[in-house]
Amino acid sequence: MAKQRRRPTRRRDKKGGPGSGRRKPCPYCKDKIEQVDYKDLSALRRFISERGKIRSRRITGACRRHQNQVAKAVKRARELALLPYVAEPANERAGGGRRDRDRDREDR
Repeated sequence: MAKQRRRPTRRRDKKGGPGSGRRKPCPYCKDKIEQVDYKDLSALRRFISERGKIRSRRITGACRRHQNQVAKAVKRARELALLPYVAEPANERAGGGRRDRDRDREDR
């Protein structure tokens, strides 16, 4: 009969670090806040990336209920011009994007 190899046992006592199963606590549940306010811009800016996108639950640590409220509050604040839809570009990219590629094709 062939020898059976034993797989090394995984340690489950690891907390934190990359790939850990532990979730961040929801900042609104932690402070016992029921509703997300669209006028609280400093709190909403934490849920928006530098480019103006709404960050996901995985990154923000918000629970499902509050993440939905955050998304609606951000959209409402954008509609009332309290928050920008997109961030201001810091500077023009060196590549220029699609327009430069189209110009290259015309030269050929």
